[in-house]
Amino acid sequence: MQYKRILLKLSGESLAGNQKYGIDVPAVESYARQIREVAEMGIQIGIVIGGGNIFRGLSGTTKGFDRVKGDSMGMLATVINALALSSALDNEGCRNRVLTAIRMEPVGEFYSKAKAVEYLEQGIVTIFSAGTGNPYFTTDTGSSLRAIEIEADAMLKGTRVDGIYTADPEKDPAAVKYDRITYDEIYDKGLKVMDLTATTMCKENRLPIVVFNMDIPGNLKKLMSGEEIGTVVY
Repeated sequence: MQYKRILLKLSGESLAGNQKYGIDVPAVESYARQIREVAEMGIQIGIVIGGGNIFRGLSGTTKGFDRVKGDSMGMLATVINALALSSALDNEGCRNRVLTAIRMEPVGEFYSKAKAVEYLEQGIVTIFSAGTGNPYFTTDTGSSLRAIEIEADAMLKGTRVDGIYTADPEKDPAAVKYDRITYDEIYDKGLKVMDLTATTMCKENRLPIVVFNMDIPGNLKKLMSGEEIGTVVY
């Protein structure tokens, strides 16, 4: 399938690179280069980044944080990551905008579908931050929501592994990779691809998901050029 408009979901942890915490500049620069290459192909790109490299709301609750406040902290972490990626894209000469699900001008513009689509149609990379703007929702759900709203052709989940496996390939060497898998198989096999809310939204709106390794430079461009990389969920 050839994609005209995509939603790229990046994990916060991957921005930490080899560090355990925070933002690894070479990792962000590598992502920015890959995104610029694809934008230059004329593909419209929306992006959602997690915040796990800085703060994860759910893990905060185990340390005594109020869940709603913890999730608000996690949303702010995604804004920090969005600004880092935006800055790296600026350095690549790639036009971009940061939209936030919570009002915080002048840090970013308040999200609306009309504004997002207008930027995308102008070839401007559009970064959606602060998740859905609500507690109890993950950035996976935020990505599904934004992908459906902007009418993306597919949601691309850039991870550290090259697709979906029968088990975690980093822990189980006997794990086998799927080239294609249905949403229902993900439910039935209990595979941890995204949380159930996000997977259900994609299924109900017939939005294909492609899980691939974003940490290999050039993979995003190969995927956009039609090469079969990663796993397609349909």
